[in-house]
Amino acid sequence: SIAVRTVNAGTSGVSGGLSFASGTTSNGASGTVSISTGAATHGRGGDIALSIGKSKTDTGGDIVVEAGDSEPLTGGAISLATGEGTATTSGMIVLKSTDAGTNGVSGMLSFTSGTTSSGSSGAINVASGAATGGKGGDILISVGSGTAGVGGDIAVTAGTSTASSGGALSLSSGYSTPKSSGSIAVRTVNAGTSGVSGGL
Repeated sequence: SIAVRTVNAGTSGVSGGLSFASGTTSNGASGTVSISTGAATHGRGGDIALSIGKSKTDTGGDIVVEAGDSEPLTGGAISLATGEGTATTSGMIVLKSTDAGTNGVSGMLSFTSGTTSSGSSGAINVASGAATGGKGGDILISVGSGTAGVGGDIAVTAGTSTASSGGALSLSSGYSTPKSSGSIAVRTVNAGTSGVSGGL
């Protein structure tokens, strides 16, 4: 194996940084930085791990992934895809914040598109893929249970407009060519022993 690392710092300093960058160019594309593991014929492909060292006195370090800006054209994209399973299942993507300590709250997850000064802002699309010989994947939105205070909310709000009509909310069940379409159930959960069920 090959190890590229800086030496540990002394008692009054910080360890040295590592920088991997391609140079600038005045005519043409700048150089690519490629990090990959080799293919394996009779084994598992190698992992690529990005991790931050633990801090005992300050906040944890960040991992920042940012695509390139462009002055005359569209900015660069970020693509995150799992591996294909040629004969079986494709890989899974897990985006989660780590459990909180004894005196904190778990980290927030935020999915937003950027603002725009001319034109529509970017859409957010959450969808499962089509299935040829089985059931299409479910999409689940749920709030975790709590042992103190009221339960967490789920809020769905359409966009406001100062120049035209506000955005609409559309909720429809699935269509079936040979059989029944799907049902929609809107209900409150049964009350506990000392309360009333929620209103609609």
